[in-house]
Amino acid sequence: MEKPLLKIGVLGSGKGSNLQSIIDNVAAGKIPARIACVISDVTDAYILERARNHGIEAIYLPPGRYKTRLDKEAETKYVKCLKDRGAELVVLAGFMRMLKEDFINAFPNRIINIHPSLLPAFRGLEAWKQALDYGVKHTGCTVHFVELGMDTGPIIMQAVVPVEDDDTPETLHQRIQVEEHKIYPEVIRLIAEKRTELVGRKVRIR
Repeated sequence: MEKPLLKIGVLGSGKGSNLQSIIDNVAAGKIPARIACVISDVTDAYILERARNHGIEAIYLPPGRYKTRLDKEAETKYVKCLKDRGAELVVLAGFMRMLKEDFINAFPNRIINIHPSLLPAFRGLEAWKQALDYGVKHTGCTVHFVELGMDTGPIIMQAVVPVEDDDTPETLHQRIQVEEHKIYPEVIRLIAEKRTELVGRKVRIR
């Protein structure tokens, strides 16, 4: 008997390049999962178009009155939408709003995010530009579980990207995204195969 596929709900606000890498890996049979839906807080976000192009349910849900987070009513609708579609893992793919306690408690240790720096360094927006401005020699990307703090959850996997002398914010971001598209699908595969274990704040991979 075939093992049941992990059902994923994806949240995103922008172009959805990480969604595309996940779709491609699922289609290639590399991830034992199914994308149940893609939800965006932006009506014309290209991530929704990517989903439709692959026959995945694409949903716009209004975020409410705040700029940086969902309001309580919107949060309830997002959680219900995901639960109604059987989502077992929530994947943030460029979702530009903080999730609050009710949302996180609805999916305990089942929400993941990818951030374009080697956390805990350079949290928040445009982390690649922060790294370049600071003058570090290496940066990268981090997949982590989501908790109430901004980019503070337990780290699952990281990839290192060297910073070149002639890098611009655009060239550095592009190289970071190449690594993002490798490690995000890999983490989802490990979770789908039940090979991750959270012990305190440390994530063990079997």
